[in-house]
Amino acid sequence: MSESVLHSFGFGIVTRNSAGEIIEVYYPQPVMNPESSLSAALTSVCGPENNTVEINDVLHEELAEALLRTSESSTVEFLNKLAESSPAIILCLIATDYPPQSISEAYLKLHLLSHRLCKPHSLNLDGLFGVLRNLAWTNEGAIDLNDLPARQLSARLAGNVLEVSSVDKFPKMTNYIVPRGVRIAHTARVRLGAYLGEGTTIMHEGFVNFNAGTEGTAMIEGRISAGVVVGDNSDLGGGSSTMGTLSGGGKEIISVGKNCLVGANAGIGFPLADGCIVEAGLYVTAGTKVNLLDGVGTLIKTAKAKEICQLTDRLYRRNSLSGTVECVPLHATISLNDDLHSHN
Repeated sequence: MSESVLHSFGFGIVTRNSAGEIIEVYYPQPVMNPESSLSAALTSVCGPENNTVEINDVLHEELAEALLRTSESSTVEFLNKLAESSPAIILCLIATDYPPQSISEAYLKLHLLSHRLCKPHSLNLDGLFGVLRNLAWTNEGAIDLNDLPARQLSARLAGNVLEVSSVDKFPKMTNYIVPRGVRIAHTARVRLGAYLGEGTTIMHEGFVNFNAGTEGTAMIEGRISAGVVVGDNSDLGGGSSTMGTLSGGGKEIISVGKNCLVGANAGIGFPLADGCIVEAGLYVTAGTKVNLLDGVGTLIKTAKAKEICQLTDRLYRRNSLSGTVECVPLHATISLNDDLHSHN
């Protein structure tokens, strides 16, 4: 690929509040690392810096001419299609991956993640919460909370009910993107900005936060907190959880390796290496003292979980007699149910 001027860009359909401010953006086809010719065409019209421009008739014509000169006919066709259908079109350009400064930039980065164009931890999302607005997510789309009472009254006077499904800074991912090859039993439990690998199943009690997700085939019946990535062919059992870093002062990046099982109602607060199992009901934090045993049950040493987290193919369990947490060699392998994942 030739060198790209832009980090990413997207043509978006915006929602505004009664004051005319943008409150959310839908990017049907965001682009990551566009070719230099496409980047040059866009920046020649809109400028080289991170910015958001509204697509009016004049700018639409200028963009179309610039793009056609670089043989970007597919991009022109997409722009024309959007402009014909909606008057509320913007172009968001991100030249450099610095913290999002606007709602349009924030939504573009969340779309890039859920479109699988970049993986968790690959984007600068510092300050994201301060940029996004807390909105009412309804059957009529996103509504500014200041506008909500009037909209509810208007619906009632028309004999309808405005259904408010949530009040949050993040919408559910499936209102914007449904990645190929996934199953999501309860769509409200997967936020925009989640990264779901092909073959992933999210069951009814599973949850996936933004900037987090799965790298491939996975069974998720537990919680994937912000920043946590689950490796291919791994299973989070019902009620299980993974520690995030959004609150509580935690700085350790938590991950689940390949071919792992975190049992029902279990949890981890440290990176779990490939091929490991955490038994049902056991919560192991980074500072949990663990007895490391060899294959015949002889104590090798006692260490904090974070100090032995690089060990693969291990079972973490609680000794039912002494109550101590143990880490023992594991010779079995994790195997997901093919019937549950091969027909997504």
